Parts: sequence; C-alpha cells; structure tokens
Amino acid sequence: MKFLSPRRLGSRAVVALVAAVALTACSSGSGDNSNGSPTGDFEPVAIEHALGTAEIDAQPERVVTLGMGSAETAIALGVTPVGMEEYPWGSDETGYLPWIHEELTERGEPLPEQFTGGAEVDVEAIARLAPDVILAPWSGITQEQYDLLSAIAPTVAYPELPWTITWQDQIETIGTALGRHDESLDLITGIDDTFERTAAEHPEYAGVTFSYIYNTGPSTLGVFMPDEQRVAMVRGLGLTVDPVAETLEETEGTDSAVIGLENAGLLKDSDLIFTFYSDPANRAEIESQAVYQQIPAIARGSLVAPEEQPFVTGSSMINPLTVPWSIDRYVPLVDEAIAKLDR
Repeated sequence: MKFLSPRRLGSRAVVALVAAVALTACSSGSGDNSNGSPTGDFEPVAIEHALGTAEIDAQPERVVTLGMGSAETAIALGVTPVGMEEYPWGSDETGYLPWIHEELTERGEPLPEQFTGGAEVDVEAIARLAPDVILAPWSGITQEQYDLLSAIAPTVAYPELPWTITWQDQIETIGTALGRHDESLDLITGIDDTFERTAAEHPEYAGVTFSYIYNTGPSTLGVFMPDEQRVAMVRGLGLTVDPVAETLEETEGTDSAVIGLENAGLLKDSDLIFTFYSDPANRAEIESQAVYQQIPAIARGSLVAPEEQPFVTGSSMINPLTVPWSIDRYVPLVDEAIAKLDR
C-alpha cells in the first residue's frame, strides 16, 4: 500500500490510515524484534516540546528515531532502535552510518530498519514498526508530521526550534524518555572526560583559534556559532573558537551567521579554518574564488576539510558513538593544519 501525502487526504483520513497500519503491525508478530530490558521501576514522564507533549506511561522497548544523533544515544543506553531514519549522505558501503554499524556488529545485535525521513518521512513504515516511542529531539519534523507520528506513539520533538537542541539536552532528553536518566548523565560526563583527555594529550592545541565555515554556492559564506555541534566537537579537541564568532549576528534557527564572501576579511585572525564541501565540484568552485583564497588560514593551507562523507557527518554531531570515532580521525588532520602556522 502506497502512503498518500497528507495534502491528498483529510486529517481524519490520515490519522485513520496511520492507526490502521499501526494496529496491523501490532497484531502481526512484530514484537519479536523488541529491544532493551525494562528496569521494572519506570516512572511515567511527560516531555513538553515545541510541537506538543510526549506522555510516556511505560518503559519503551520498541524505539524509532528521526533526525540525527538519537539512534546513537539510545544504543549507548542499551536500547537498539527497531527503526531509524536513513542518512544516505553519511553512510558507507554498508548502507549504515559506520559508527552504528560497527557498534552493533561488535555487539552481535540486529541493525535497525531504515526508512525515509526529512520532508518525506515514511509514516507508514514507522507505523509498521509498532514503536513504543518515537525520538526526534534533534530533527526538523513539522507540526503536520508530528500530528501523524504522535497518533502512532508518544513522539519527542525539539524543545524550541528545529535542529537547535544542545548535545547535552538531547542525550538527557532521550535518557528521560527511555527511563534511563541517570545513565544519560553518565554518558554526558563520559563525553566531557573524552574531550578533556584529548585536550590534555595535545597541549599544542591550546590557544590555537579556528572558525568553522560553510558555503551554499559561489559568493556565499557562513560561520557556525560556538555552540553548534560541529564547532563544539572541534572545541572539544582543545582548540579555541575565534572570538569574531561572538560579534556575528546569528541567522535564526541555523546556529550560524550568514556573512557573505564579501566579509571574508572577518576571518583574518583565525589560525585554522574548518569546513566541508558537498562534493568535489563544489570544492573546486568555492576554492577557485580569489577572495576565498585570500583568507589567511586558507592561503597558508591551515585548512581542515574532510572529504569522506561519513566523517563529515560523524564530526557534525556529538553523542557517545560519534565522539571517539571522529576524534581518532580529526587529530592527524589538525596536526597537519597546525604545522603550517607561522610560529
């Protein structure tokens, strides 16, 4: 059965369709793939968020995740999702994000079923999985999508704006939803400890400043703000965000400031530049711009720009699986960029 767009169905018809699929899933033996071990002392919780309230009355065993980072945190808490949004741009030849594939393969656990997310989220596929909870605290789901999803199971969306939750709040929110709040705090502490240890192992990083930039095509230039997750990942290595970031006006809902290539001179004091490109053609196009090449860090080669899509994705989010995976790959690139500084 093909799922029809809500635009082609009335709201009551859509909810009825989703409910019917969910009932079919529940009665078809899908419970054989449940994950997690109930603690036996789960206390019902109500998690308020921008799109509504998720009321979770019993220990979730069947978990579905949307957006980024939630599947990894659930796995780290001992609950392997039965389903997760696919992320083709960051996946490797296995079709999965490599840190998830590696972790679950090592544990000998089944991989989650993947489904289409984003603007065309496959609500029917999610309903067939018969989830107890749907976790989407770092996502861009719309109110319309939320209304459909919450008809299937309690759904946890973002606290204020799409894609802007901090990594600490994301982990704690997921821990609360799964009845593992104390364990989630331990995960946060573990990540902080990993960052502190990495910085201590690389005292040469202290005082080295950086800006993390991006482009959306020729003549464009954006700077990610200090608390954006990919910036926070680099900060965790022991590097320092160029203070210029604090002077920029954030573009609402983006965790970044769009400054335009004409303002590239604002980055003159950044020792290192971190960035990524959508593909080799985009890189060639952007780096061919004379103004771009005049940014001092880029001119001297103090540029960290990973080309492997899984690495770009993994280093863009902070959670218990991506941090150790990304740090191991970041350090040699940072060392190479620092070696080109005039000291």
